[in-house]
Amino acid sequence: MAKLIFVNLPVRDLAQATSFYQAVGAQKNDQFSDHTACCMVLSETINVMLLTHDKFRQFTPKAIADAKATSEVLICISADTREDVDATVEKAGAAGGTVDPGPVQDHGFTYGRSFEDPDGHIWEVMWMDVAAAQAAMSKSPERAET
Repeated sequence: MAKLIFVNLPVRDLAQATSFYQAVGAQKNDQFSDHTACCMVLSETINVMLLTHDKFRQFTPKAIADAKATSEVLICISADTREDVDATVEKAGAAGGTVDPGPVQDHGFTYGRSFEDPDGHIWEVMWMDVAAAQAAMSKSPERAET
């Protein structure tokens, strides 16, 4: 059985965050959503739990990081094509996110961009030609020495 991942994110405005993630392509799972939390389904194995600050505090004694001022985590999701990378990032921008807060990564066999949601959480979107990446890594001088 495939493992599931639930990314829990504190959000200031649950309705705004829900709309943002729907605009990027996530589906709301009403079964696990209420006025304090919203489960957004990115894929069969990836869910994002948007939690109000009060709800998030129920799970940790630590202070909630201000993701607009402090790096907390970088989350990377895959895309099927380079065009899908661009489309996802552009959807995020159109929905009020910040496009490419970090540099675009283009190494030929990999291509990645990023966006920041309204709360400052950074998502990277990456495409990779696995066969080309493996071939490039096998020719790497560092790999030959190990």
